[in-house]
Amino acid sequence: MKQFQLHKSPLFLKITFVISVAIIFFIGGITFKHITVLKKSATYVNNSYEVNIELERLISYIKDAETGQRGYLLSNDEEFLKPYYNSTALIKESYKRVEVLTSGSRTQQSNLKKLRYFINKRQNYLSKSLHLMKRNEFDKKTFRTNLIIGKQTMDSIRFKMEEMIITQNNLLKNRQIDYTATMNYTPIFIYLTLIVTLILITIAFIKMNRDLVVLKETIRTLSIAIEANKQSEIVGSFGSWQLNLETGEYTFSDNQYRLIGCEPQSFKASKEEYLKFVHPDDLDFFIKCTKNAITDSNLPAFTYRVVRKDGVIRYFNGMGQVVHTSDENKTYVGTTRDITDEIQSKILIEERNRELESNNKELTAFNYIASHDLQEPLRKIETFLSRLITKDFANLSTAGQQYVGSIQKSTNRMRILIEDLLQFSRTNKIENVFEEKDLNSLLENAKQEIIQIIEDKKAIIESDHLPTLSVIPFQIQQLFINLIGNSLKYSKANITPIINIKYSQIIANDEEFLPDNNKKYHKITIADNGIGFEQEYAKRIFILFNRLHNKNEYDGTGIGLAICKKIIENHKGFIYAKGVLGEGSTFIIYLPVV
Repeated sequence: MKQFQLHKSPLFLKITFVISVAIIFFIGGITFKHITVLKKSATYVNNSYEVNIELERLISYIKDAETGQRGYLLSNDEEFLKPYYNSTALIKESYKRVEVLTSGSRTQQSNLKKLRYFINKRQNYLSKSLHLMKRNEFDKKTFRTNLIIGKQTMDSIRFKMEEMIITQNNLLKNRQIDYTATMNYTPIFIYLTLIVTLILITIAFIKMNRDLVVLKETIRTLSIAIEANKQSEIVGSFGSWQLNLETGEYTFSDNQYRLIGCEPQSFKASKEEYLKFVHPDDLDFFIKCTKNAITDSNLPAFTYRVVRKDGVIRYFNGMGQVVHTSDENKTYVGTTRDITDEIQSKILIEERNRELESNNKELTAFNYIASHDLQEPLRKIETFLSRLITKDFANLSTAGQQYVGSIQKSTNRMRILIEDLLQFSRTNKIENVFEEKDLNSLLENAKQEIIQIIEDKKAIIESDHLPTLSVIPFQIQQLFINLIGNSLKYSKANITPIINIKYSQIIANDEEFLPDNNKKYHKITIADNGIGFEQEYAKRIFILFNRLHNKNEYDGTGIGLAICKKIIENHKGFIYAKGVLGEGSTFIIYLPVV
């Protein structure tokens, strides 16, 4: 089987184009991705710096609040409370900015909540200390306790902020690692994709170059084909035409003009111009046949006459159908063939058939003569010959007696020959009627016809059960008579003839003699143990008047098996013979299953 090669297929260019576009989009996507990663990385860096700076500001504002509160506690001067109150508002703003900056990190948000707890705790102790101070309820013990708690809370705030800064730096570090890894692998992918693209483009270029060579060769071949088609139209006596359904324009081939006796392209192709050459008696018929052709997309074959430019009448056969071109246009294409010679041949055949019918009538008359006029004198000869043998045979000389014997043999042979000829003639009649008949009964009738020979030979005839078929009864009966009689005639001396008749239903594909198809057949075999024959004569024995043995050895006219073949042909079947010299013969009959 021819191996399919993609790089030589027209589909390859489409695939290459699609892959190249995909690679371009891929590279663009990677580039966009890295720009995005770079932007994100820059954003992460800036974000980390802003978070760290804002955390430093936040702790600075807390320190300012603590410093203002401490100054007030030591001096009782409310001037020190201004930084405290300012820092309180700034702490809230700074906290919100950190919250916004760390919104993308769950870890930082969790840390921020804990930081808020400590900040609120610190501010509560600052507010409580100021409140006690203003009410003069602030003693040394309370002062000391608040200082200790404030220091612990401040340490927790510093620790949590340092933890947040470390976390932010770790996030930034991990993101930079991912970015670096991505950036390291990206050039490899890009280079590989570029190499693949270059290879595909190179192969595509080679393919296009080859296609260009093939295209040139195709154009050359097409030109030759067009010229060959023109010559074939001339040799084949046909022309072609086209009708563009979009524009309504006709195109005639050169030989289309020649068929009507005109020079090629001697007038503009059109239906109106062509109608001028259609025979007046066929004009209405032509218009009727072509009227609905365009809407039906099909113009069935039809025959009409034309009157050529030189006045000669010719018979044309026209047909056509709609085809779809690659540019989605519909074009009606058709052919016109000169069938004048075929028409004349048909007329000649009809004349010959009439002659055959006349000859058949004469043959029927001959059959009548053979069955009556020829047999009548033959019967008289046999009658007088019988009287001569009965009454005067002893008075004849030895030579005379031999002559009488020869005459008797000749008359018997002539009678058998006439009967066989009449039988063969009957198988050629076309008025034979098919009937549903049991083949077993026809076989029994045949055996009764030759019962005397069967008994004389002491023959044994064994048969399977045969089916009921639609047949010509007397012909099938004659078939059995001839084949069984043939087996008895060519039996071995001093050996009991055994004839086996077998039946089965088969499929043609399973048989060596039948055509290769799936048709079913009735298979009947008639086998004997007679003298047989050499297989090279298997076809010859069915030829009329053909004999394998001298008439002095075995009686016969050479017509019996020819009758069998004709009977089987009348039933649309087949008959074959197989023989082995000295062992016997087998006749195989195939009748189609209806």
